[in-house]
Amino acid sequence: RSLMPRTLEGQITMEKTPSYFVTKEAPRRIYNMSRDTKLIVVVRNPVTRAISDYTQTLSKNPTIPSFQALAFKNVSTGLIDTSWSAVRIGIYAKHLDNWLQYFPLSKFLFVSGERLVSDPAGEMGRVQDFLGLKRVVTDKHFYFNETKGFPCLKKPEGGSKPRCLGKSKGRPHPKIDVQVVQRLREFYRPFNMKFYQMTGQDFGWD
Repeated sequence: RSLMPRTLEGQITMEKTPSYFVTKEAPRRIYNMSRDTKLIVVVRNPVTRAISDYTQTLSKNPTIPSFQALAFKNVSTGLIDTSWSAVRIGIYAKHLDNWLQYFPLSKFLFVSGERLVSDPAGEMGRVQDFLGLKRVVTDKHFYFNETKGFPCLKKPEGGSKPRCLGKSKGRPHPKIDVQVVQRLREFYRPFNMKFYQMTGQDFGWD
């Protein structure tokens, strides 16, 4: 609370922390602070998300076990280890269940991580509409950075240099065995279906 700037009438204060969505106590605490809070959740294919998560950890600690060793409780039975955070975070339906005990679905906007890359202006348009803002950020504010494989934000009126995602984003993923990826896809499929049902949105991950 002490870190939040004072917000005047007609202003919006935004705060972004990836761990909120998966932290059990967060919905109750936010609800107690302000039940009028609007919630924006950016989600991407949980399989890609898990591999990306692993890639990031690997870059900081190259001695960690292989992706396969961490993802499976038992490789021969194909039992997935849901206690590993890289896997657990992608079970979106479970986390959303926790939030829906405090906030109605109308308070949420679910943004597709894939569309944020393929059509950043379209997704940002949805964000601005959801927040009741005029559509100021449009396709003229983005350009695609071939090196990173992500869109970057141009500064308007020839301001300072463009804003791109930091060094930790857009790293090449390690090669993961096809069967491991397939098994993870199967594991997530029922959770994805439930998430599509809960949100009324098909993210096309299957």
